[in-house]
Amino acid sequence: MQTKGNLFQISLLCTVLLHVPSSGAQPVSKITAGAYHSLFLKSDGSLWAMGYNGEGQLGDGTYTMGTNSPEEIVAGNVTAIAAGAYHSLFLKSDGSLWAMGANTTSPPGGSDSGQLGDGTYNNTNQPEMIVASNVTAIAAGGYHSLFIKSDGSLWAMGDNEFGELGDGTFNNTNLPEKIVSSNVAAIAAGYYHSLFLKSDGSLWAMGYNYNGQLGDGTYNTTSQPEMILASNVTAIAAGLYHSLFIKSDGSLWAMGNDGEGQLGDGTYSSPVSGTNQPEQIIAGNVTAIAAGDWHSLFVKSDGSLWAMGSDQFGQLGDGVYKFGTNLPEQIVNSGVTAVTAGNGDSLFLKNDGSLWAMGENPVGELGDGNTDDASYGTNLPEQIVTGPPGYNQISVKLLSGGDVSLFFEGIAGMNYELDWSASLSPANWLPQATNPAGAGGALVFTNTPDATTNNFWRIRSAP
Repeated sequence: MQTKGNLFQISLLCTVLLHVPSSGAQPVSKITAGAYHSLFLKSDGSLWAMGYNGEGQLGDGTYTMGTNSPEEIVAGNVTAIAAGAYHSLFLKSDGSLWAMGANTTSPPGGSDSGQLGDGTYNNTNQPEMIVASNVTAIAAGGYHSLFIKSDGSLWAMGDNEFGELGDGTFNNTNLPEKIVSSNVAAIAAGYYHSLFLKSDGSLWAMGYNYNGQLGDGTYNTTSQPEMILASNVTAIAAGLYHSLFIKSDGSLWAMGNDGEGQLGDGTYSSPVSGTNQPEQIIAGNVTAIAAGDWHSLFVKSDGSLWAMGSDQFGQLGDGVYKFGTNLPEQIVNSGVTAVTAGNGDSLFLKNDGSLWAMGENPVGELGDGNTDDASYGTNLPEQIVTGPPGYNQISVKLLSGGDVSLFFEGIAGMNYELDWSASLSPANWLPQATNPAGAGGALVFTNTPDATTNNFWRIRSAP
């Protein structure tokens, strides 16, 4: 332990307590959902896909209707994934950007859009490299794509009918173009609008705004980035016609279409309008968000999963099929670490490395081996991929008597969160810090301890 003033650092060293052999089962580490297809990563960097493949968006070299079970597309070195309506993006560990799937709008037979960024308007059923290096983050919208480079610059390509690329025009482009020169920290792409965060915590938006999804107080579309909030935004999500974000205090905010209750504010606004300014939905403790076409998901710091909006296909996972719900309802009470929302389906990860799904499944996008009737889906969470035995089982350590070490083996590149609780009866886990594991699994956290109360600590995987 190293001390500096009233701060302490806990180095989480590489041991065998949470070791997951590379030759055995791997935990699922990241997820994303498109219109009718889903992608996920395992901790070994392998990319897996399931669902509709008519435009080649699975990247398996075919144009089949799809697959209803996960298939491995890339064996390793993939670090990030994004799924658009009918196209897919991923990053490799060398910072290269790859793409596959549709390169037109509204396939089949849509107009030229160029969301793959390869200089053509041709679909491709195999991954192709778009940018050779220095890409750090990606987002896939309906028919456009965004990415960030290591210098903080924002780049875009694809459909621009509503100004969603933010280049000051309404012209499509099939090659990446620079939109913002620096300081971009996070991105999200809806069907026809885009959001991004700058490193100062400011929220920016551009594109279609007929439902108020930009949150600028108008219903006017814009082809240039405009600042919506000046600071304190930490996470963003863009759906079909609505947007969500989290502030630094853990509060959840929403704007845009609310015709099926997807904002979670207790109302159903007119489908042709919406809320054009951010409104607070949850006061605190929200850690992760996802926006689908007509529904929304979020995770709280206790690992509980919550949902609101359309439930026509069972995508909320509450055991019923209904028009929707306009208030958040709890779906899973603990253990959830990440969420993603597609057209009419939802996926989430648990802290045991398992993948779960619910909702629409006509072309196998849930990956459960079935294809459900198009009128319904699965209305309760079902496990798609099991976590490896013993994964993340060591989570709590009592800090007392000078014993301040937590020992485990992290998965390289994954995020881990240090939580504390004043009691275990019941536990009220509060996040302290989140760090990515290095190549050897070593982590360093800095916190302010209180020896009289903050005695119970845990380490867990985080989105």
